[in-house]
Formats: sequence, structure tokens, C-alpha cells
Amino acid sequence: MRLLLLVLLLSMLLLLCVSVSKEEEAAAAPTSSQITVMGVVYCDTCCNNSFSGHSYFLPGALVKIDCVFKALSPSTAEQISLSVKRFTDKYGCYKLEVPSVDGIECAHESAVKSTCQATLIASSSAACNVPGYTTTTDEIAVKSEQTNVCIYSLSALNYRPPKRDVAMCGEEHDG
Repeated sequence: MRLLLLVLLLSMLLLLCVSVSKEEEAAAAPTSSQITVMGVVYCDTCCNNSFSGHSYFLPGALVKIDCVFKALSPSTAEQISLSVKRFTDKYGCYKLEVPSVDGIECAHESAVKSTCQATLIASSSAACNVPGYTTTTDEIAVKSEQTNVCIYSLSALNYRPPKRDVAMCGEEHDG
């Protein structure tokens, strides 16, 4: 149940990140991006490997994103490999936008194979800087054929405080 609640909460946050980002982009110059890779970083304040009422999203955390996109169709057999570093925004979201590439139409090609991985590099907070979930390859893909846009949402990464606050979080229980 907690995992389902965490997934629902993170999905809503990612949707918020996308909508805020799209509003900011609409005010700026138009972009030709068709593939977006994104995720969030949070502080697991109670060190229980879940997002609790005491957890919070970490702005300014540094994340490394590695992706390989392969397009397999009768017209092309191309591969794009990317490795970039991104900081999380004020909502704890990081994002990589991959510009349109000739021959790769992510939503229309039936056999686009992709893999992405995000890895924690550095926390922005001395109060929450011990790595928890450090790497993720789990993703949810959302594709729109109408606009030829693909969004790959990676599972959340987290840091923990150097010391667990027993007064705030209670005693740890095994099992």
C-alpha cells in the first residue's frame, strides 16, 4: 500500500513538473524536443526507504543520466547514446530533453528500444547527504502519437540524513 501511495505521489509530482516546465517553455522559445527523461530526488528523513510525511524533495541535487535510444525500422537502424549531468529544480525534479533526431519518431516507431539510468552524484544539503537509492533504471513510458512526444519517468532517488531523528521518526523496528 505504501509503495502504491509513493508511486501515485511521485507520478503526480512528475505531472506537476511537466506542466510547470511546459508553461515555462511556452513563455520561452519553442523547442523541438520529442523525448523527455525525468525523475525526482527526495530526502528520506526517517531512513525507511519510502517517502513519508517527513520527507521532502531536494532542489539542487546533481544527477547523472545515461540513455541509449535505438530505432529499429525498415528505414533506419540508428542508436543514440547520451550521458549528461543535471541539477534538480526547486521541486526536486531533474529533466533531460532529447532534441528531435532524423529517423527516430519515438511514439510512431513500433520498435524503439530505449534504456535510461539515473545515478546520484551529489546532494545539495548537508542535512541530507547520505545516499539511499542511488541508481534507477525502472521507468514508466508515456507516449503520444498525436504530438510524437515520449516521456520516460524514472523511479525516485533519495538521500538520507547522517543521523536518524528518533524524536521525529520514532524507533526503528526490524521485520
